[in-house]
Amino acid sequence: MENKSHALAAGLFTIALLAAAILVALWFNRDRVEYVPYQIATKQSIPGLNPQAAVRYRGLDVGKVDDISFDPEVVGQILVHISVRPDTPITRSTFATLGYQGVTGIAYIQLDDDGSQRVKLESGPDKVARIEMRPSLFDQLQNRGLAILQQTEEVAKRINNLLQPENQEKILAAFDSIGSAANQLEAIPRQLQPTLQRMPALTAQAQQTLGSLNTLSRDASGLLTNLDRLSTSLQQPTGPIASITHSVDRVGMLAERLEYDLAPLTTDLGVTLRSLNRTLDNLNERPQSILFGGARARPGPGEDGFNED
Repeated sequence: MENKSHALAAGLFTIALLAAAILVALWFNRDRVEYVPYQIATKQSIPGLNPQAAVRYRGLDVGKVDDISFDPEVVGQILVHISVRPDTPITRSTFATLGYQGVTGIAYIQLDDDGSQRVKLESGPDKVARIEMRPSLFDQLQNRGLAILQQTEEVAKRINNLLQPENQEKILAAFDSIGSAANQLEAIPRQLQPTLQRMPALTAQAQQTLGSLNTLSRDASGLLTNLDRLSTSLQQPTGPIASITHSVDRVGMLAERLEYDLAPLTTDLGVTLRSLNRTLDNLNERPQSILFGGARARPGPGEDGFNED
């Protein structure tokens, strides 16, 4: 009996020593940091999130989840109580999302900041501040997946309507039309082949025509140059035009002088011709006047022998 009592005492002492060592280790390893309390309010589902879950700020562990409860003031809203290290830069623009660790499905709180409001968010046991919770990537994929499924369903309905018998006939008719158009397009190259074969000759003729046009252009340029020279020579002060103008002026002056000189002669010649005409008329009427002289003219008024009868 004495051996058994000594063994029992030794076992109890060993157990007590191990318990004391564990308590001392816990005492030295306990966290003496005073965490700051915050609340996260959300109406989204938070699957996989449990108390003691990690709280991370851009991937760094800064706290843990203390409790999860329903908001007594807002129906359907969930309050997530977290404790965060005091050196964590929580501002008014800090927001929370729900993250997951690998494929285990264990959720944690991910804190981030968009930088719109850099004022520090004060919180304490007496007045706990709230942090906005935004949809996580999983929630966004879920919502977009539902929208994609709805669009896929709509597309399937349209495809079913498209494959109805009356639409199938239209589609087959359209394919037949496309086949006929393709056959006609295939015949076009054969029809164009003779024209394509004549293209080199046409190109050569076009080049020859361009050469002729170039030659004509050079000849026309030379002709214009000669005409320009001729015009310049004609318009010179000693040129033909100036000589002709001078000659015309001299002829005009000579004509004026002849007219001036011949005017008296022309007058005397006219008087002489009139006298000659009167003489011939008298000879025609009285040929004897050559022998006996001309008849005496009748006296006029105021002359001797004038008779009114």
